[in-house]
Amino acid sequence: MKRRNFIKLSASASVIGLTPIELQAALKSFIPFVECSDISNRKLVLINLAGANDGLNTIIPLNQYDTYSNLRPTIKVPNSGSNKYLTLDTSLPDNQQIGINPALTGFKSLYDKGWLRIMQSVGYPSQNKSHFKSTDLYLTGNDGNSLLNGTDTGWMGRFMELFYEDLIIETFPLAVEIGSNKTSLGFHAEEAHGLSLNITGQDPAGFYSVLNGLGGKPPTNIPDSDYGKQLEFINNTDALSNTYAESISNAFNGGQNGVSYPDTDLSNQLKTVARLISGDLGSKIYMVRISGFDTHNAQVQGVGDILGRHHTLLTELSGALEAFTNDLESQNLADDVVGITFSEFGRKAAENGNLGTDHGEIAPMFVFGKPVEGGVSGTNPNLKEATSNNNFQIQTVQYDYRQTFATLLQNFLGADDTVINATFFNHTLNDSFTNLKLDNILKASFDVSKNCIASTNNPTSENKHWLVYPNPFRDTLYFSSIDDVETITYSIYNTSGVRLINSTTNLTNGNLELSLTYLRNGVYIVAIMVGNKKEIHKVIKY
Repeated sequence: MKRRNFIKLSASASVIGLTPIELQAALKSFIPFVECSDISNRKLVLINLAGANDGLNTIIPLNQYDTYSNLRPTIKVPNSGSNKYLTLDTSLPDNQQIGINPALTGFKSLYDKGWLRIMQSVGYPSQNKSHFKSTDLYLTGNDGNSLLNGTDTGWMGRFMELFYEDLIIETFPLAVEIGSNKTSLGFHAEEAHGLSLNITGQDPAGFYSVLNGLGGKPPTNIPDSDYGKQLEFINNTDALSNTYAESISNAFNGGQNGVSYPDTDLSNQLKTVARLISGDLGSKIYMVRISGFDTHNAQVQGVGDILGRHHTLLTELSGALEAFTNDLESQNLADDVVGITFSEFGRKAAENGNLGTDHGEIAPMFVFGKPVEGGVSGTNPNLKEATSNNNFQIQTVQYDYRQTFATLLQNFLGADDTVINATFFNHTLNDSFTNLKLDNILKASFDVSKNCIASTNNPTSENKHWLVYPNPFRDTLYFSSIDDVETITYSIYNTSGVRLINSTTNLTNGNLELSLTYLRNGVYIVAIMVGNKKEIHKVIKY
């Protein structure tokens, strides 16, 4: 059994060896270790710079400007004139002195507010310079040395399935994607499907399912075969899309935007995200996308002219990001949102002779938002690494991309070590990313690791008032209340979040015996409602 599966199953199956009486005593004695502030509304916004952004023309190493100019005589960002780079921060030490592309006026504004952190030389061990492969590595949580974190699931899906397992059954998607017609591999979980919803090309105010019920009512008898599994997946996707439609539409209609945005595609994506957050949509992760960064040619429009495709892309990114953060601030939503940019790799240090750059390795990452501790992490990349012997590559990775994500998942969202290790593990170093987290990413007042034990903030660690056993079960499942309760309302969902059973019934001496012989083997989520209290249990049928 894979390590990640063992972790997940052991949490559900740990009650097997206990009797109901022992379980009741254990549950009654459980008390959370420490109280945490409410961070349940916190969200991550990911911006994918698709195509591999040129880091050296985004942030310019001023302490090596002559070397930079020699490597890029025709496409360099000039140090004089109207298109000169913007000096970021004169108080930084020499090896962190950087200029930023003149298109990034919004980044400069955010940095000056203390809302932007620049991560230097981000990548992963043994960089793969294929767009498709490196994108898959970034989305699955792997590096170039192994695929041990999984090839058909994404780190975001694994994280949400574990940390937000009680929300899988809600009427909103755990994640929302905009900007690409394809649903990202990053949101595909081990067991649960439908953890994200792609609303690209849809009208959020009247969202509708792309599928149409298979042309009629979905079949009730699904064969136990590969065809049946595909049919079941389509049924689940259709049901979830329609379930989520009302939540998306209500949030969009109930939300607003507090500022004007530039008229660009990325601005429209982030404008929609801000409006959904304003409308109190419960989704935890948003991902948007701006493409076109594969600048093998026409990166600039002429020799010595900084204007061109790259400048246009950075202008769009900068304007959209500044408007988005200003919008959140104007609506008092900024405390709960952190954003981060990522690109599948960088570009070579040397230009290619076609007014462009070819595939490289490292690239900067930008973390932004009110909770972020502004500044620069890392030093300027060493341009002396780039020689003809290594095809002008800068290969020293200062930060593994997963270090940044792990830091935010734990210190901002509140995930415990077990969840992080199941999300991704550093198999190259044989070390947990909980040991490799980064300091100074978040302001201390927003960093839950400095104020409480993060795992206590997860709703699943609250006191349980119901026993659901045995777990795993074969045919019959028992519910037992440790309180004086006569009536129970319960629902059973598959891991896609589709409700299979919903019933209200009387208990016999506080117990219920439920025959579930007709369910397929697998993992199910049980929701128990008594009054206005809801309790979630994950069970396994074998």
